[in-house]
Amino acid sequence: MTGSDAAPTRIDTSRPHPARVYDWWLGGKDNYPVDEELARKILAADGTVLRGARANRRFMHRAVRTAAEAGIRQFLDIGTGIPTEPNLHQVAQGVAPEAKVVYADNDPIVLRHAEALLHGTAEGSTHYVQADVRAPDTILRAAAESLDFGQPVALSLVALTHYLGDAADGDDVHGLLKRYVETLAPGSYLILSQVTPDLSPEAIGKAAEHFRRSGTPFYPRSLAEFSRFFDGLELLGPGVIPVYGWRPEPEDVAAQAEGIVPVYAGVAVKP
Repeated sequence: MTGSDAAPTRIDTSRPHPARVYDWWLGGKDNYPVDEELARKILAADGTVLRGARANRRFMHRAVRTAAEAGIRQFLDIGTGIPTEPNLHQVAQGVAPEAKVVYADNDPIVLRHAEALLHGTAEGSTHYVQADVRAPDTILRAAAESLDFGQPVALSLVALTHYLGDAADGDDVHGLLKRYVETLAPGSYLILSQVTPDLSPEAIGKAAEHFRRSGTPFYPRSLAEFSRFFDGLELLGPGVIPVYGWRPEPEDVAAQAEGIVPVYAGVAVKP
């Protein structure tokens, strides 16, 4: 495993961070009281978040395995979050030991754990970049030290785009995704999931308000809005669909009995 050259910065425990809130939902211990406070408030407003976090992880596993089984040997995961096994590189290298993986996240606590935990196979490689998704040039330049962008890459942004606004909000999430996808070679994969208000509007509205009050912008998107991320790409079946339904395995089928998960997911290939 190799880290970026960026020096670790101070962990800000005065305000919640999405990676640490997500860690609390997954039952992790790498979060602080401020993260737990927000996580509990959102859980009280939206009872789907725990199963949503688990469903997102399982979707990542299925999507990465699909890409690896299709021959993809390079993976760029942005918004990695605090490591929770099995991690993306373990799934990819479980199919293809020679797979190369680059993780990127902006939370110093993720960097701390990446240095300790993200060890890949001897045949492959696992690298980490401490950078924000809003800095595509930084991430792509660092990733290019270990990935060959002349060959297909699977780009994964799982449960990340709902923290990014549109151009009017100062983020321009569509411009960001276009910048990343433009760099990818034909045959590359785009793996996305996104919270939606379509399936549970009242609860998601309350959760979004809690996020915003905490200083974390939150942008749930409709099916049409989320589907726009795949414009110009070729969607794999079954298309853009609630996360439980994307090529479900027995565990996902069983989990549907717990109730809805207001998250859309999709995987597409660059022609």
